[in-house]
Amino acid sequence: MPFIPHTEAETRAMLDAIDARDIEALFDEIPAALRAGEMAAVPDGVGEYEISRLMHARAAQDGAPLCFIGAGAYEHHIPAAVWEITTRGEFYSAYTPYQAEASQGTLQLLYEYQTMMAKLMALDVSNASLYDGASALAEAVLMAVRAHKTSKSRRVLVAGTVHPLYRAVAEAICRMQDIKIEVVPFDPAAGTTPVAAFAPFEGADLTAVVIQQPSFFGTLEDVHALTDWAHAQGALVIGSVNPIAMGMLAPPGEWGAKGADIACGEGQPLGIPLSSGGPYYGFMVCRNEIVRQMPGRIVGRTVDLDGKQGFALTLQAREQHIRRSKATSNICTNQGLMVTASTIHMAMLGPAGLEAVAATSHANTALLVERLTALPGVERTFSAPFFHECAFTLDRPAIPVLDRLADQGIAGGLPLSEYYPELGDRAFIACATEVRTESDIDAFAAALAVALKA
Repeated sequence: MPFIPHTEAETRAMLDAIDARDIEALFDEIPAALRAGEMAAVPDGVGEYEISRLMHARAAQDGAPLCFIGAGAYEHHIPAAVWEITTRGEFYSAYTPYQAEASQGTLQLLYEYQTMMAKLMALDVSNASLYDGASALAEAVLMAVRAHKTSKSRRVLVAGTVHPLYRAVAEAICRMQDIKIEVVPFDPAAGTTPVAAFAPFEGADLTAVVIQQPSFFGTLEDVHALTDWAHAQGALVIGSVNPIAMGMLAPPGEWGAKGADIACGEGQPLGIPLSSGGPYYGFMVCRNEIVRQMPGRIVGRTVDLDGKQGFALTLQAREQHIRRSKATSNICTNQGLMVTASTIHMAMLGPAGLEAVAATSHANTALLVERLTALPGVERTFSAPFFHECAFTLDRPAIPVLDRLADQGIAGGLPLSEYYPELGDRAFIACATEVRTESDIDAFAAALAVALKA
């Protein structure tokens, strides 16, 4: 609904009711030395048309390159209805639904989101979202430490193919909580982390093992073998996954003989546009046996005394809000608006639509690999199968080549040297989702050929 300010008469009536001479009198306890005073640098206000034009001009400064970057943020088609519904006043301005009697619509939507995510991950319970994919992984590690009562080591193994920024966030959050995160090296030929790489940890007290599917390189891990190995050591398994890929690949709940214990990841591919860096949201799903250690909020469904269906927040301890040291999480941000968009997006696509998006993305990336590796000086970095992004190695440093592509209006990929110096300065990863056409891919290949000749 629109914001309608109070009239001068209404404002005067309220001030008279509390015996205040003006609005400034409400802040008389603030010392003059702490006040900002006149804000001379703030320009005069402008009308709706002028500010809309200004914001469009600022947004246009980002440009509209043909994007093949990927690496954790993906461009997918979003049906127009998704954000038309999401930005209705009922959703757009909804407050956190602590008062269930006034928030049934929001609570029902969150419950439906949880149901969809639990089915997509083939696990039992989903929460109502977290801050983003990276902090969701950190929360999953903390949750595994709380849930694994018999492990005393607080030792977590992370495959070397897990997103390096996710690893950095998990390390930053867990470092001061006596949790030891150890990175297991990946196979430089395949671009995956084989079971053999975990051999030095055989028989040790391990709390959890983190696997990403698809990996940061876009390759497909042998999640069944890795999950079974981790469970054989008595460790919990955390799967960090791309939700779009789960429309085509085995979901975490079906990994190995028992399935992963916790699934988490970034929800941006489900109806959230690339918007100069966010906002995004994290998801988390787990087995029912450890649900009481899950951070964030969970919406439950029940019936009242008259048998009518109702929704309410459940399994959320008071400590989450008033006793920091006892809380399951100190990052309580719930990205409700993003979850609203994802729920509508998933409802519109359905299982068949999600599978079609995944299959088309994979087919487009296969075509991208075919076109790029046909150029002299370009080859695949790794031999393992891939989903919808792939690592390439050039015969020269990658960054100047990617800069030349940018000059031609193409965001060609992410150089890997900063995150994986062992790969040298020639490798980069590129992605093609369902929105990339054959002509887009041909344009990329043609531009890369020009950049390589420069």
